[in-house]
Amino acid sequence: MKRFVTCLALLTALPLAALASDFPLTVHSCDRDVTFTQPPQRAVSHDVNLTGMLLALGLRERMVGYSGISGWKNLDPSMRQALAGLPELAARYPSLENLLDVDADFLFAGWSYGMHVGGPVTPQTLAPFGIPVYELSESCSRIMPQRQASLEDLYRDLDNLGRIFAVPAQAQALIGQLRQRIARVTAQLGEVQRKPRVFLYDSGEDRPTTSGRLGMPQALIEAAGGENVMADVNASWTEVSWESLVERDPEVIVIVDYGPTHWQHKRDVLLKHPALGEVKAIRERRFVVLSYLQVTPSVDNAVAIEHLAAALHPQRFAGAPR
Repeated sequence: MKRFVTCLALLTALPLAALASDFPLTVHSCDRDVTFTQPPQRAVSHDVNLTGMLLALGLRERMVGYSGISGWKNLDPSMRQALAGLPELAARYPSLENLLDVDADFLFAGWSYGMHVGGPVTPQTLAPFGIPVYELSESCSRIMPQRQASLEDLYRDLDNLGRIFAVPAQAQALIGQLRQRIARVTAQLGEVQRKPRVFLYDSGEDRPTTSGRLGMPQALIEAAGGENVMADVNASWTEVSWESLVERDPEVIVIVDYGPTHWQHKRDVLLKHPALGEVKAIRERRFVVLSYLQVTPSVDNAVAIEHLAAALHPQRFAGAPR
């Protein structure tokens, strides 16, 4: 993530464009409207991808903590440096006490990204304490009907965060950079005649965890010129059966690398599974490794598309920098 530090430096150099007249500000979050009387000054983020969005928008100085990283994920050196001195309030799920202890005035989280229906930390439980919540758009499918996942969900979140924190210029610059990178991939792909069948493998030995049409990998695989073999599954991150994987016979398997279980172990689980021997991706050992940060909604989605497109259509990216 060398580009992360460069991007952060460029964005923090931009002027704060929003005026006091922009507030009160109301933004839409899942099935709610959330009103802010002023930009947050004591924000908390959950998970590495949501935390990365705030950092990329130059908001480190307005954060009082983060949660949900060390319990499952790893930080790369550049993000570890960016977070130096900022406390991790909880290794896994934040509690109400965690947020009150740092006098938080904003939480950026999502459903299954730090919040669960009926759990101790939700927009409803935090409202009496004056802590507004903005929900990750991809996660809204956990609590309401949702259309197929799209990169527009990511752009919407970045735009809303830019408005909430009164840094709209930084948000628009970042969105513009991501759009340009993805547009270059689209131009290089041209009119793809055939889209390889792709299965995303997150984890699981009894049943594999993957992503259906409502998860960000759906949008990433499509943008990279592939076909998500689980696109008919009306869910985001979910478990499926090994039998359904065999039936769909993917040509390429994306392995999500994060936490203590290294991607090689996940690959070996797939290679040794007795039911998968005739799956084309297994026979030909066509694996693509992407990080958790790259496959969940994040500022790393563009690089995920670049890597995956080059793996799915190497003839169109021969000689291109990687």
